[in-house]
Amino acid sequence: MAESSTSIENSISREIDKNLKVQSLAKHCAKFQKANNLKAFFQILNTLIPFVIIYTIMVFSFDFAYWLTALLTIPASLLLVRLFIIQHDCGHNSFFTTRKWNNRTGRLLSVLTWTPYDFWRRTHNLHHASSGNLDNRGFGSIETITIDEYKALPANLQFWYRVYRNPYILLLLGTPFFIIIVQRFPFTTPFPFCKVKRSIESRSIWKSVFGLNISILLLFGILGMVIGYDVLIMTYLPILIGTSWLGGWMFFIQHQFKDAHWDHQDNWDHQEAALMGSSYYDLHPVLQWFTGNIGLHHIHHLNARIPNYRLQECMNKNQNLREINRIRFWESLKCAKLALWDEKNRKMITFKQIT
Repeated sequence: MAESSTSIENSISREIDKNLKVQSLAKHCAKFQKANNLKAFFQILNTLIPFVIIYTIMVFSFDFAYWLTALLTIPASLLLVRLFIIQHDCGHNSFFTTRKWNNRTGRLLSVLTWTPYDFWRRTHNLHHASSGNLDNRGFGSIETITIDEYKALPANLQFWYRVYRNPYILLLLGTPFFIIIVQRFPFTTPFPFCKVKRSIESRSIWKSVFGLNISILLLFGILGMVIGYDVLIMTYLPILIGTSWLGGWMFFIQHQFKDAHWDHQDNWDHQEAALMGSSYYDLHPVLQWFTGNIGLHHIHHLNARIPNYRLQECMNKNQNLREINRIRFWESLKCAKLALWDEKNRKMITFKQIT
């Protein structure tokens, strides 16, 4: 009886220590949430100008050196990922100091990324508000279900969930299809694999999606008239596909790793789920630059108001943040087959590990 009492006391003590640590880190991160308009403007310049220059070279090299055009797709895709991260920050109202300039910039960049700014901003903020909450899933994230939920599915939905979570389909086919095709329509219903469903007001969705579609038709319609539609398709479409692969993988690895964090509402804590349910993707500095520091995702989820150009500074000034959910590149590849949340052992598993 005494041993049982001691065990409970130790468990409570560990829980208190964990909560205090999360609160301390949240307080630390709050110091870095102030935007800097000069840094923000410079980041746009050092990303957008190289993107335009590289794309221009791709167009001019198309007829006589398509190998160069194809090769330049790689840096162009990386730069478009970086532009998307800027758009992403604008959606969190963290890139510039004013909401007006965040929204203006985000909407302008969406014409290049083909991602409807206002619709994506709302679904993504829903994701932040409920990340790691098993009772509040539905929008803005990769669909993830528990072992018990998977076993309770009828055979046909088990099959389709396996198809959906196949990394080749989800990442190589699914991400370009989603960016280029699905985002052209105001879909408001998530996949049917889990019972949790949410909805958002549809009028603003239509305005955001079709407003962007019209802008895309105008910009790329005029560009196609100037350079030729065959050139346009063979240069910009590969960039969008490359961006969707790179961005899709980054989005996947941010929450789909072995020691992720999920809880039901009764035990769910927003700050704990934000910090412990998001990875620190430790990339080479060059890749970190192209991906706008979004690999420091545990910091971003703990405080989404920190602009991407201050995330590294935030981590540099608190060593504890360097060790939480740290994943290196080669290690991350092993996460591609993770597909289910094991509630009993509190970890992500593959289909082969189902017992």
